[in-house]
Amino acid sequence: MSASNSWLRAQRKTDLVELADNIGLQNYESYKKPELETALDSYLAENQSRFAANPSLTGYFNSRSKALGSPVKRETRKDDEDKGLKVARRRPTKLSEEITPESDEPRATTTALVQTPARSFSQVAARIPLPATPADVALAVDRSTQVVRQRVSSMYQESGITEVSHATRETLSTVTSILFCVAAFELWNVRCEILSNTFAFTIPAISLIGTPDYPVYVPDMFLLLTSSFWSPALTWAFTSGVLPCLVGYFFNLSANSPPSNRRRSSSHNTEYVVDPLTFSIVKALVSYVVYAQGATFGGLLSETSILRLNKAVYGGYKGILVGTAITGLVSIYDAVLRK
Repeated sequence: MSASNSWLRAQRKTDLVELADNIGLQNYESYKKPELETALDSYLAENQSRFAANPSLTGYFNSRSKALGSPVKRETRKDDEDKGLKVARRRPTKLSEEITPESDEPRATTTALVQTPARSFSQVAARIPLPATPADVALAVDRSTQVVRQRVSSMYQESGITEVSHATRETLSTVTSILFCVAAFELWNVRCEILSNTFAFTIPAISLIGTPDYPVYVPDMFLLLTSSFWSPALTWAFTSGVLPCLVGYFFNLSANSPPSNRRRSSSHNTEYVVDPLTFSIVKALVSYVVYAQGATFGGLLSETSILRLNKAVYGGYKGILVGTAITGLVSIYDAVLRK
């Protein structure tokens, strides 16, 4: 036949291979799907008497009957042509009238309905598009992974996290930033002592998420009107900021040192207004004299304020000395890198 059966064309190649095995077709392994359809069509047509009663091939023979017409009708037409009997054409036999392509459709439907559930399930599963090999599955997974990776990378770049992190690192990687961090840690502890918190309001409990009442405390700003705040605040500012800055400004070793050739060509050649090493040394000496020895500089500082500050700072005067040691080492390290 020049064209294969329509029922065979609707099958997948795997189903055709299985059918070829079941009916005993030989030497079909190298055939492509169209060639296999033609071979099966020819083989089934030649052996129609053997396979006509096979339920799994009902669709094939029904399709073949529709394409060719019923055998009885074809035989009648052939006899009419040979004998020239026009009466036979006008009065077909009752059997040929009953066997028509239209009458085959209910019979095919009935046969299809009595097929086993396993066969129906296999036909449905055969029409579901699935990857042909495990390599196709791995390729599909790899493509999906690449798409997700590219999307995440694009979102990360658009968020600007890289630029913000680089700018933050550049800002914090200076001696001045480390000095401010140490001073901020001391100031936080001092603030809790001289500007204590007071109750403001309560966030009511939320039974839906099971949270209890949460009291909110804020700094008592009325203390700014009392000497109990200003006396220790000015004492800390004098010992930890004003006096070390004055001495570090006038005894600025970095401003007086001749720049090296490497320093001239480097972009990090900024001279400090206040020498950080001198600042750290002076702060350590003043803190030890005031908080450890109780010096008041001729009554300029209040003994009560000194005791409160020594109690407020984490670790007392020893904690202040540790902070100045850190900033002093960082200053020396920075000076070495500049040379």
